[in-house]
Amino acid sequence: MSNQAPDPFAHWFRQCTPYIHAHRERTFVIAFGGEALDAPTLPALIHDIALLHGLGIRLVLVHGARPQIERRLSELGSALRYVGGLRITDDTALRCVKEAAGSARVEIEALLSMGLANSPMAGVRIPVASGNFVTARPIGVLDGVDYQHTGRVRRVDRQALRSALDAGAVALMPPIGYSPTGEVFNLSAADVARAAAVALAADKLIYLLEGDIGNEQAPPASNLLAADVDALLDKDPRLPEELTQALRAAADACRSGIRRVHLIPRNRDGALLQELFTRDGAGTLISDRPFEELRPARIDDIPGIRELLSPMERAGVLVPRPREDLEQIIDRFWITERDGTVISCAALFCWPDARIGELACVAVHPEYRERGRGDRLLARMEALARERGLAGLFVLTTQTSHWFRERGFEPAGVDDLPPSRRAEYNRRRNSKVYLKQLTGGTAD
Repeated sequence: MSNQAPDPFAHWFRQCTPYIHAHRERTFVIAFGGEALDAPTLPALIHDIALLHGLGIRLVLVHGARPQIERRLSELGSALRYVGGLRITDDTALRCVKEAAGSARVEIEALLSMGLANSPMAGVRIPVASGNFVTARPIGVLDGVDYQHTGRVRRVDRQALRSALDAGAVALMPPIGYSPTGEVFNLSAADVARAAAVALAADKLIYLLEGDIGNEQAPPASNLLAADVDALLDKDPRLPEELTQALRAAADACRSGIRRVHLIPRNRDGALLQELFTRDGAGTLISDRPFEELRPARIDDIPGIRELLSPMERAGVLVPRPREDLEQIIDRFWITERDGTVISCAALFCWPDARIGELACVAVHPEYRERGRGDRLLARMEALARERGLAGLFVLTTQTSHWFRERGFEPAGVDDLPPSRRAEYNRRRNSKVYLKQLTGGTAD
C-alpha cells in the first residue's frame, strides 16, 4: 500500500458515492424564483440540474416569475398590488403573468437542450415536459378585497407528472393553474412546489432562495423541525416574503409526509450539489423528525462504530474491540447518527458490586469535535447512569485525560475501581483512572 496522500478530487468523489446511490431513481422537486432566470449564473444552475438528471434523479422544476411580471407591468405603467401579503392579479397583471411564464419556459427548455461540445451539456439530451398539471381555484374575496386572478392550488395531476418522469423527462411547472371552467390563475411558486411534492410523495423538496435564513447576529440554522419553523415565523414576522412563503410551504410539506425539505442559497455557486452530495450540505434542512439523532445503538450500527473507533485504536487511544466483541455488547452503546453516519459513540458498563459505571469507547468524529457532540453524548450517558441508580462514573484513559478533567472527572487510583473491574485492569497499558460522582444517584 502506498503512503501517498489521497488525491483531493478522488477523495471528494468517493465521499459522494453513498449519496449518488441513495438519490438514484428518487423524485426531487426543485423550486427557484424568477431572479434565477435573470441571473448570469442561470446556465451553471441548469448544468447542475442536468447533472442530477444524468445521475438518475427524477426532477420536477417549479419556477417563479415575479421580477419578469413586475418588469412587464412597469413597461405598461402599472404594478402588482399586495394586500395582507397576497398579490392582486387583475386582467393586465394576468396578461403579464402569461407572457412571463411562457418566456421562462422557452428559456429553461433552451438551456436544457444545449449540447455544445466542450461544455457541461455536451452529448446530453434532456426532454422537458410542461402542461396543465395544476388545477387551481380563486382566492376570492378576503376582508372585502377581491384578489381576482390570484389563486390557490386545488389539485396536482399526479398521474400526468409521473408519466412524464417515467418517460425520462424533466417536468417543468410554472406558477400558473387552471380551473375546470378554463380560467387561468396566478399562483405562488412555493405553493405549487409544495403541492407537487406532496402529490408525488417526493423524496425531497428543494427551495433555491435569494438569501439565507438568519443574519450576522443569528447565523442560518443547518437543521430545523417543522415546529421550529412556526416559532421562527412568530418570532420574526418581518422576514422577506420569499423566505416566509418557503418556510410555511416547507413546514406544511413535512406535515404532509415529505421527509426532507431543503432551503438553499441560490447565489452560492454549486450549493445545490453541495447540499445533496455532502454530509453537512450548504443550506437549511427542514424535517418532521430530527436529522441528527442521539439513540441506543443497533446491531446494524456496528460498521459505523468500527469506522469511528478504528483510528483511535490504531493510535493507542482505545483498546481494540473486534466486531465479534461489539456484537455481544452492542446494547451498552449509544450513538449519534447524522444522515445515516455514526458521528459519535459511547458505551456504559455497570458494575453492580460497587454501584458505579464505566464509561468506555467514547469517540467523536474529527469533523464534529468542536460542535458540542461529545458534551451531549456525555450528558446522555450520565443521565442513563442515574436512571440505573449509579452514584458515579469512571473512565480509563491513556491520552484524553484533559477532556474528562474539564468535565468534572477527578483523578483516582486502580484501588478505587470495583473489585471485579480491578481484576481485569491491564497494568501493561497503565491507563489512568478518573472518577466522577453523580448527583441524583440512589447508591449509598
